[in-house]
Amino acid sequence: MKTLVLYDSVFGNTEKIAQAIAETLAAPVAPVSQAGLEQLSGLEILVVGSPTRSFRPTEAMARFLSLLGKDQLRGVNVAAFDTRIWLDTINSKPLRFIVDKGGYAASAIAKTLKAKGGKLAVPPEGFLVSGEQGPLKDGELERAAAWGQQILAARQQTHA
Repeated sequence: MKTLVLYDSVFGNTEKIAQAIAETLAAPVAPVSQAGLEQLSGLEILVVGSPTRSFRPTEAMARFLSLLGKDQLRGVNVAAFDTRIWLDTINSKPLRFIVDKGGYAASAIAKTLKAKGGKLAVPPEGFLVSGEQGPLKDGELERAAAWGQQILAARQQTHA
């Protein structure tokens, strides 16, 4: 089963989540800065993650996703994740509201992956950091591994 976990990371938190997911999937993990479209050839599963920056994926991830052809992911099970600030760490109620309602990178990534022909294996997921730079909230690496198991289970259901 050819699988790839592709990510971008600003402070290292998204990279840690990507590695936990990749370990569960027994898959290679690649930073978007080192990825090429040729790596997507023959994939069965593609997992893409980015930190949420201004309610969207990073510029590097958005740029890479924009290079995908219209049907480039046809037949590929896809999943999207992000890292995001834990709302409980934001003291200002108005700012907490804006952050919560502004949106997150995972949903934008999932929308793009589906538009490029991918089949969403599981709903987009957000992993929490404490403060803008982190660290990851306790238990998030374990949650990422469990989410990876959900991706595997979804793939097995489509091939049963």
